Amino acid sequence: MAFPGQPAPGGGFYPGGYGGAPGGPAFPGQAQDPLYGYFVAVAGQDGQIDADELQRCLTQSGIAGAYKPFNLETCRLMISMLDRDMSGTLGFNEFKELWAVVNGWKQHFVSFDNDSSGTVDRQELEKALMNMGFRLSPQAVTAITRRYSTRGKITFDDYIACCVKLRALTECFRRRDTSQQGFVNFQYDDFIQCVMSI
Repeated sequence: MAFPGQPAPGGGFYPGGYGGAPGGPAFPGQAQDPLYGYFVAVAGQDGQIDADELQRCLTQSGIAGAYKPFNLETCRLMISMLDRDMSGTLGFNEFKELWAVVNGWKQHFVSFDNDSSGTVDRQELEKALMNMGFRLSPQAVTAITRRYSTRGKITFDDYIACCVKLRALTECFRRRDTSQQGFVNFQYDDFIQCVMSI
């Protein structure tokens, strides 16, 4: 099962589906979109959503369900994932794309939360990543689990942060792997820019 911004099963190292309309000016029919009213209420006068506004929006929307509210760093990561104009904010189209991605990841998270604990463990995470098309070594999955878990359990918020980073780092790698062989050469500065922009 593939979700927006994620590879189809068997997608190997390279997720696809990163395209989408960037935020910007209103388009005809935008006011009829159910998300638009919500966006305008949260975005304020500038017509953009920053990390603080996104945090409030996601918390108030209930998208996290019974899970803890999104932390500010996760909101910054989500904005960086779709902020194509590098403004540090999301326009309506970027917000709409993010909403679809987060909903897809929520459904995915719930489907792998086998015991309905509101968390996933290392084994559940490994299955979820494989289902999204990521073929990672056991060592990589263990490292990811250590980074995003508390006492071996990964909450929804941290799952989203993990997915955002995996998607962004994979895209950064994929752009440089022109031969699609799974190997790239980075100059130090290029590496730092790639990692620190996420």
